[in-house]
Amino acid sequence: MTPSPAADGRYPAPDFELPNQFGEPVRLSALQGQPVLVVFFPFAFSGVCSGELDELETVREEFGRDGVRMLAVSCDSKYALRAYSQARGYSFDLLADFWPHGRVASAYEAFDADLGRPLRASFLIDEQGLVRSVVRSGAGTPRPLQAYRDAVRELTSP
Repeated sequence: MTPSPAADGRYPAPDFELPNQFGEPVRLSALQGQPVLVVFFPFAFSGVCSGELDELETVREEFGRDGVRMLAVSCDSKYALRAYSQARGYSFDLLADFWPHGRVASAYEAFDADLGRPLRASFLIDEQGLVRSVVRSGAGTPRPLQAYRDAVRELTSP
């Protein structure tokens, strides 16, 4: 369960380690010191998810200039995510929350246990490992790219 937010709305991001599309382990706490955008998405190769991740690929360099590392997480296997990444040309990590199925998405309260898939929920985590912004949308509805841009701008502006 996600911890309750502090008075300023921040709360510690649940730590995790998941394999990326190449089987390499990625641990959130190892990325402390830089902002991280964790994007949960329901399914590789689905239309809305592909559209969302395609948009994120277009701003990857922009966010990278602000020091933001992007991680996209689904319950697909690393093998499916590798094929998906290669087919779509993604240059950021796709992480497999495959087994135990949805454990990380559940820790972020971003898992639909009835359907066995992550919800459309994204978490911008600051350099100290605190969740600063959350972007959510309903099933079949893409998250607006501008919401990410606004969150990154708010986080990285002096």
